Amino acid sequence: MKKVKFGIIGAGNQGTYYSNGLFKEGLIENGVLAAICDRNPKKWEILNEKLQNPEIKYFENYIEMLDSGICDAVIVATPHYFHPEMVMECLKRGVNVICEKPAGVYTKQVREMNEFAAKHNAKFAMMFNQRTNCTYRKMREIIANGGIGELQRVNWIITDWYRTQIYYDSGDWRATWAGEGGGVLINQCPHQIDLVQWVVGQMPKTVRGFCQYGRWHDIEVEDEVTAFFTYENGATGVFITTTGEAPGTNRFEVSGTKGKLLCEGTSLKWFKNAVDSLEWSKTSDNGFIKPECEIIEVETDGKNPQHAGIINNFANSLLGLEEQFVEGAEGINGVELMNAIELSGWNNGEEILLPVNEERYIAELNKHCENTKTKTVREAVNADMSNTFGTK
Repeated sequence: MKKVKFGIIGAGNQGTYYSNGLFKEGLIENGVLAAICDRNPKKWEILNEKLQNPEIKYFENYIEMLDSGICDAVIVATPHYFHPEMVMECLKRGVNVICEKPAGVYTKQVREMNEFAAKHNAKFAMMFNQRTNCTYRKMREIIANGGIGELQRVNWIITDWYRTQIYYDSGDWRATWAGEGGGVLINQCPHQIDLVQWVVGQMPKTVRGFCQYGRWHDIEVEDEVTAFFTYENGATGVFITTTGEAPGTNRFEVSGTKGKLLCEGTSLKWFKNAVDSLEWSKTSDNGFIKPECEIIEVETDGKNPQHAGIINNFANSLLGLEEQFVEGAEGINGVELMNAIELSGWNNGEEILLPVNEERYIAELNKHCENTKTKTVREAVNADMSNTFGTK
């Protein structure tokens, strides 16, 4: 069977993980690594020693790689601002593309990318590897099937993103408004911000964000965030994250009138009410007794293929073997939420109605970018990313 020839743009931490981890180890069943592009030849030298594969071509310019005809598909793993531009350059050449998270820094560039993609035939996917996690897939399924009834509350405490100062000092683009477009929201949390709407099955109606900038690190962007959501039916949500807390917590809870789902680590519990709580409230003759509740340890299919799952699915979809799991156009939802939290944080917790005012967001982002400070970069080798994903 023909195998899909992949190229990778960006040989940083993530690009190295894909090339030296997934492709080298043969975890992409119907795909092979054909090319790597990075503007820094030193990164290629280091990576080439690990790969030991003379058939992999190296490029300093990604346009030259795309025009070479070597690649059937490309994975974009570069700093965030470049994602939409690079995706569109791939699509207009008929090169299929997977975009790393986030889809972009602000909704306007992502919306324009999606509109461009709709006019071209090449396939486009987002690297939302956490959607492959059996726990989150099962939560989505239970909620979609009415298992928790009417939505009442969404809470996610995701504070186990601890990072040290050398992490932030390892790149001149990291943790700057001009280079990265934000901090913990746009770097560590795009998966959770995607999942919080994908699992629940709806976007919030309004958002308030309370952000602290450089609270735990010498950086200019946010490393401590608490956000409040309201939904169309009046349900509420809280999203808390930071890169300054150790050991941290990862607890995701979605409550409704028929019960709740509680996800911690690999554990998923379903608190299933015998009677809908609203109905019980109307009919019970006792002012204090709750409806009976069964606590179920939810069984899943146990599959959590992460990045390899997304790349394998994409390759198989190109070969006509299965349907594409994540469409690229879905990346805008997470960016919408990130922009809303950030915009509110810049404005003392102002309530932001979705969709975000695109022009206002860009204007305020540009003001922050103008004040980005020059960073002293401490040289650090690419980190081993293989154990940083887990249930996050």
